[in-house]
Parts: sequence; C-alpha cells; structure tokens
Amino acid sequence: MMLQAQPPVQAPAPQGHPPAQPPVAAPAPMGAGGYVSSIPVRPAHLGHALASEWTKIRSVRSTIWTLGVMLLLIVGIGLLATLAAGSEREMDPLLAVGFVGVLLGSLCVITLGVLSISSEYGTGMIRTTLTACPSRVRVLTAKAVVFFGLALVITTIATTLVALLDFGMLNGPAPTTDQWLRATVGAGLYVALLGLLALGVGTLLRHSAGAISAMMGLVLLPMLLALFLQGESVKELQRALIEYSVPSALATLYDIPFLPSGPSGWTPLWILAGVTAVVLGGAYAAIAQRDV
Repeated sequence: MMLQAQPPVQAPAPQGHPPAQPPVAAPAPMGAGGYVSSIPVRPAHLGHALASEWTKIRSVRSTIWTLGVMLLLIVGIGLLATLAAGSEREMDPLLAVGFVGVLLGSLCVITLGVLSISSEYGTGMIRTTLTACPSRVRVLTAKAVVFFGLALVITTIATTLVALLDFGMLNGPAPTTDQWLRATVGAGLYVALLGLLALGVGTLLRHSAGAISAMMGLVLLPMLLALFLQGESVKELQRALIEYSVPSALATLYDIPFLPSGPSGWTPLWILAGVTAVVLGGAYAAIAQRDV
C-alpha cells in the first residue's frame, strides 16, 4: 500500500500574537508601469474663476428676475414718462425724463449684488467654491468682475435706449456730448458701482436680508432723515444729507440736482467709486481672515 504525503501543518501562532502576514510588494512608482491619469492637470488661474462665476450668475433665477425687473422699470417707466411729457412741452434738460426709472431700477441691481455672494453663505455653497478655488482673493475678484461687467452692460443698454426715446419723442434743446455720456454710460457706471458696493456689504455681513436692508437704508435713509430735520440749527446737516444722497447724486448725472450747491458733473460718480473701493477693501480683508 502506497502512503500519500501529507502537506506540512503550519504551527499555530503563539497566543496573543497575530498570525504572520505575507510580505506586500512595494507599489510601483507613478510613470514606471503604474497608473497615470489621462486628464490633463493645469494650474488654476483667474480665468477659471471668472468662467465659474459667469456660469453661476447666468444659471440662477435671481439674475433673470432682478435684471428683468430692472429693464422693465428703466425702459417702461422711461417710456411712460416720455409719453406723459409729450412733444408739445419743451423739456430742458431733454434726457432728464429717464431719471426716475434708473433710480428704481438701481434697487434691483443692489439686490442682485448682495445675493451674488450672500446666497452662497446661506446655502453653504461657499464651502464648495473655496474648496475648488482656495484663493479667496481670486474668488471675490472673479465675483466682482463678472457682476460689475454684467450690471454695467445691461444698465447702459437700458439707459441708452431710454435716452434715444427721449431724444426722438421730446421737444427741447439738443443734449451735449457730456450730457449724453452722463445720462447713458455715467448712469450705467453709477448703478453698477452701487451693485458692487452691495456685493462688498454682502461679503462683510454674510446675510442676505441684513445686507439688502443696509443698502436700502444707505439709498433711502438720508433723504428721509432730511425731510424731518427742520430748524436753523440742523440746516447744514440737512443740506449735506440731500446733496450727497444717492437719489440726488444720480439726478446730478441728469443735470437735475436736488440742490444747486452740491456736487456737479461727474463728481458723484467719483465719490461713489471711492466709497465702493473702501468697502471692497474691507471685504477682501474679511474674506481672507474669517472662516466659512
């Protein structure tokens, strides 16, 4: 009888010690027979952040609604005011009819400026944004550039359309080149800067309702306070509130300032640009230092 050889029996491991593991081969270095991703890896730059912010701002409903209502207010109210004025009465300055529509439309741009960043803090989307683009300065710069460019183009188109309607349908002295520029490009720049200021306030407060309320107070509160400040002792304060209020500054661009002693020409635009630069500087400092 032939006896079959039995396989050797492994001795049991000593009690309290794990069984010996077979040696594991070291992973092959990347590029030497290992896995190499076929997706090209490129360093991120500002152009990528701009493309991302443009995709976000054009794909949300708030942009369509706010800018749509702004166009309706600027063009619609401008057209109604032009029809109400008629061609029988002489208007001087001729382009001043569009002021009311631009003032009301600016409130929509302010709202969109706040929502363009505060909505991300409200939903937590800002964490995804900063994970994809850790450079917070780059993120805020991209938001500011995209929003300012969009607001400037849309507002300038609307103000130019209203100015052309006024010029073609109203009776009055022909506007000068400076009046044309201030009533179209100047008004568009002023409204876009207001929206950019709102974006900075939204970055600082991180709360949609609070930032929108703060901006509405900035636009409307000085004029309301001036109405209740009566008396000789507060005359200077009342005059300053009226002269440097947003409605009066916007009216100055249309050559219809509320008071003749305030800023004139393009000065209100430069004042707002300085204020916006200061607030945006604070927004950059805040977003770089705070946690999300």
